Amino acid sequence: MTNSFTIRVPATSANIGPGFDVVGLSLSLYLTITVTIGETSTLPVITYSGEGADEVPLDPYRNLMTRVALYVLRCNGHITFPSDLSIHCDNQIPFGRGLGSSGAAVIAGVLLGDSLGKLNLSRERMLDYALMVERHPDNVTAALVGGFVGSYLRELDPQATEAAQVPLSEVLPEYPPDAGEDWGLSPPVPPLGIGHYVRFKWNSSIKAVAIIPRFELSTAKARAVLPESYSRKDLVFNMQRLAVLTTALGQTPPDPELIFEAMKDRVHQPYRKTLIPGLPAVTSLITPASHPGLLGICLSGAGPTILALATHNFESIAGKISEIFQQEQVEVDWKILEVAEGSTVDS
Repeated sequence: MTNSFTIRVPATSANIGPGFDVVGLSLSLYLTITVTIGETSTLPVITYSGEGADEVPLDPYRNLMTRVALYVLRCNGHITFPSDLSIHCDNQIPFGRGLGSSGAAVIAGVLLGDSLGKLNLSRERMLDYALMVERHPDNVTAALVGGFVGSYLRELDPQATEAAQVPLSEVLPEYPPDAGEDWGLSPPVPPLGIGHYVRFKWNSSIKAVAIIPRFELSTAKARAVLPESYSRKDLVFNMQRLAVLTTALGQTPPDPELIFEAMKDRVHQPYRKTLIPGLPAVTSLITPASHPGLLGICLSGAGPTILALATHNFESIAGKISEIFQQEQVEVDWKILEVAEGSTVDS
């Protein structure tokens, strides 16, 4: 007898201009996991379709999602996966484009571990596990709870702080080729309440136009160009705009002039322009005045995807941004996306 369930996790965009490492937005591209228990196999069988199908390791001890699931299981007294487990992943989220592909895999892994172990973890506890792997809360929080979300890492007591900062290599160790079921049985258990979040209001007329360049940009490379410190002037600039933006995107009707200015940034986008040809032109030449319906433009996460928030005229906005990229010899794809609800598990 077999039983099955499906996990669905949305793509996410972090920062939304001034909210560096603070805000995230869930978007209607999905990583969908179909899990079947009862098909005889000694190890979990993983199959994969969609974005990244030729890149993702199918060994359960190498695959990010199943490694996270095993971490959750082992923290809760389950040594290994069920022996008759089959997993099919269908992925719409492009890799290395600033749309939260790794965060989606981490959340899918937490949900998989919770479901296989029948743990009934709270949403807050699931976030603790995710934050032991993905150390920035913006993407994983938005992927888990959905919508327009602000999050922070709580200041913990010294013992919990030490537990939350163990090296990632201890949380998700690289399994050696000869690793058996007894290898890595005592992973570090996450402290309680690592991350906290709030969902902001979102005006349902606002859609996200994602312009996705056909090249990857790793988060590590995009972070490496950022300075170690910032001027007070630049930090105040961002805080002022973030304070306005988190309310402005929920108002009816949305105010293009207010939102366009509130989505400007001095903390990360200026430093990443050398990595993304066309970024300065996109953020300066396309405005609500030149393209009615546009509300604001920002990098999606670390990039290279550009996110344009708009209420109408989507094709014209996407076409102009694509034209600017083409002038830089960068080919792009674009999609009109809705703001999505959070992750789900359905039997």
